[in-house]
Amino acid sequence: MIAPVTTDSALDEWRTYDEFAAGIDTFRLPNASLSGTALTLALDDGSTLSLTFDAIAVTWSGLGADGTDPYDAVAVRDDVVFVNIPLESREREAITVVYSTTTHRATVVRSRIAAEAVEGIPQVGQDFWAATTDGGTATGSVPGPSRDLIGKRNVYRYSPHHLYEHVYISSRRYAWQCLEGVQRGHGDMDLSTVWKFADGLYLFCFREFRIAVASVWLHDLGYQLMTTGIFLGLNGDGDAEHSRGGGHIYPLGSVEYPDAQPV
Repeated sequence: MIAPVTTDSALDEWRTYDEFAAGIDTFRLPNASLSGTALTLALDDGSTLSLTFDAIAVTWSGLGADGTDPYDAVAVRDDVVFVNIPLESREREAITVVYSTTTHRATVVRSRIAAEAVEGIPQVGQDFWAATTDGGTATGSVPGPSRDLIGKRNVYRYSPHHLYEHVYISSRRYAWQCLEGVQRGHGDMDLSTVWKFADGLYLFCFREFRIAVASVWLHDLGYQLMTTGIFLGLNGDGDAEHSRGGGHIYPLGSVEYPDAQPV
């Protein structure tokens, strides 16, 4: 006789965004000040995004709007900066910029939470632009979609209590599971986008199905093996919330497909 399957109620309870995000920035790289920095980015659709920073805020104009909002910046390499603008002037939106002070290349990601949930579609959406800065003549490859992570399997340690595994399935999806943390035992396959920014630097973004949360990460798969990221999602009270993330990357291995390739 087949034994009945038992379940753990703690495993069955799906955690809210604010529950799993608490402390997920423990091992994040330190913040950097961009006070006195001014940038104008030329986006690949012909528009511009202007940014002027002081010690705590950025005044910005572009993407059909303008405002003054707090910002979060991290120098992920000596010449590469990850900047997130968790918008207070426009509810349910965030703008994330990655730029290089040597190649003068940049990427811009806008994350937004839709007003209403639709069955079978993530409530969060993201838009992507390649860009150049006005810091000098752009050199090197233009950032853009990449298939380099397909087949790779990594573990991400964000804190002593946050350990996640990612498997990059295709150009559109990745699978994850929580090995340690409040989501332990949980996992899913969600929509994702990967762009190559520079050698060893990959912009990895996802949109979850089960809860309203989007995330933007910059994986440094070079010598540093660190990742820096942010979340935008709806918390347990249904309010928009911004969080930071970051930590160490531990590659587990990869596979190569011998014939038919993923999308």
